[in-house]
Parts: sequence; structure tokens; C-alpha cells
Amino acid sequence: MSVLIFIDTADGHVKKASLEAISYGAKVAEQLGTVAEGVVLGSVSDDLTSLGKYGVKKIHHVAKDALNHFDAQVFTKVIAEAATATNAKVIVFSNNLGGKAIAPRLSVRLKAGLVSGAVALPDTSNGFVVKKNVFSGKAFANIAVSTDIKIIALNPNAYQVIAGEGTAEVVALNAAVDTGKVKVTAVNKTSGEVVLTEAEVVVSAGRGLKGPENWGMVEELAKTLHAATACSRPVADAHWRPHNEHVGQTGFAIAPNLYIAIGISGAIQHLAGVNRSKVIVVINKDPEAPFFKAADYGIVGDAFEVVPKFTEAIKKLKGVA
Repeated sequence: MSVLIFIDTADGHVKKASLEAISYGAKVAEQLGTVAEGVVLGSVSDDLTSLGKYGVKKIHHVAKDALNHFDAQVFTKVIAEAATATNAKVIVFSNNLGGKAIAPRLSVRLKAGLVSGAVALPDTSNGFVVKKNVFSGKAFANIAVSTDIKIIALNPNAYQVIAGEGTAEVVALNAAVDTGKVKVTAVNKTSGEVVLTEAEVVVSAGRGLKGPENWGMVEELAKTLHAATACSRPVADAHWRPHNEHVGQTGFAIAPNLYIAIGISGAIQHLAGVNRSKVIVVINKDPEAPFFKAADYGIVGDAFEVVPKFTEAIKKLKGVA
């Protein structure tokens, strides 16, 4: 019996969300009195043994080139083999794009109960109960899972990365890899120092900036905070910013530690994608903007006056020229 964690990678590097999943899975294993093991698919340039400091004891690596491009159906079959090989009774994913594509397929294949969007460790005092977000983050539900195998998809930024000491044993897993039905014809990578879906700080702006030519101050603030940039849907629809920066109900749902909204009114569709942020700061000249009701901190003022002063104050605080 084990807890198996899917360790997701990008460009050969382990994603931050996977470190959260490893820390979470290791704690679940501790609760159940078993060990945490991981599975990695495709080529990896990171030192996988170092992941042992997050609590995983053994990592099963299927290092086949066919797995360097994501195909949910192919990945599902390989992870199912890994689950059987390790006698996994709990399987942990990050509830990111990859996890959302694989976990439901694996649930059907293994006849396993699935809880997606988990935000806390399971309660094992009386069964196996997992807390998750529902209604776009407006409420929580406690889901009891009674199947023999259980699958948990952990919301990104819902669990702290816990680093300690130790190394993981890395072993090759000779799993069968099918020829994928998805053919990759091109890869277009987004630019930016920080990946939006994994960012701990996000600086976002809306139509209040009046045009794309004014985005320089948003980018400067983001750079000062080492943050990702984002935008509201009208901004993306107007092609002021790329659609990969659109956050909201119809864009990316994010949960950073700090979300700064500049010139965004706070429509319910936008809030649905950012309301899991731990701290929300709103800058808007309209004191009646709905976003202020969801904000932890608010500044009523003209963004063109407030943001530059805000940036300078942070630079001074950080000792940046």
C-alpha cells in the first residue's frame, strides 16, 4: 500500500504545484501509516532524488521520449500501471490543467472515487473525508470517499510546500506507452518571468487603464514584486493583452498569496477566477466598484497616480534603485 503522487513537469523541470502535491501526499501517507511514492513521465533535467526532502521516498520514472508531449489518454494508462505496481490506495494530483485532464480518466479506469479541488488534508478520524471548493470558491463541501482507491486533485496554492531533509530513490518503471492520438505540430510558449497559474503574487489590470500603451506601469509593479501579470476579460477581448493573461470564470482560475487588481470593477465572472486569493488589494477610482466588497485592502484613487507611487514605495522598502 502506498500514496502515489503524479509529479508534473514542464520543459524538464518539476512544477511548483507538484512540490505542493508531494508535500500534501507525504502528509496523507503519514496519516495512513504508509509511504509516499511519486511517478514522473518523460525526460527530466532536475535532480529527482532531491525531491525526497519534500517527503517522497521513491520515484518511479518512465523516461520515454513519447511522454515528452502531454497526451491525457496516454498519461492516464501509464499512471494506472504505476498505481498497480505500487499498490497505491491514494493517488494525488495537482488540480492544474494536466491533473484536470488525467484524474477523471484515471478515476474511471481504476473505479476510484475522485475529489477535485481539494483544499485541506483528508479527515481520517472516521472514514476518509476531503474538503473541497464548490460554487466557484464561494463555499466548501466535505466529501466522503468510500472506494478502495481514492484520487485527490489538490488546488494549486492550497497547501504549503514543506521542505525537510532526505533523498528519494529513483527507479525506472518499464511501463507500456501507447502511440498518442494527439499530434503536436507546433509549440508556442508564452513570455514572462513568472508563470501565471503558479505565481504567488499577481498584478492584474482592467479597462481602467484606458489602453494597452499604459501597461508599462503594471509591468513595472509586477517586476518589482516578482509577480505575474494578468488582466480582465474585456482587456483580452480588446487585444490589449494576450488571452493567456485572462483570469476569471472564462479564463484562468488562480489562487495566489497576493492579488492586486488595478482598474477592474470586479464583475462576478472575474471574482469567480480570483476569489481563492489569500489577500486581495483593489485600486480603483470608483468607491462603489463591486471589487471593494471582496477586497482585503482597497485604495480609492486614480491608478495613474497611485500605481507609480505604490511601485516607488515598494522599491524603497526593498532597497531597489
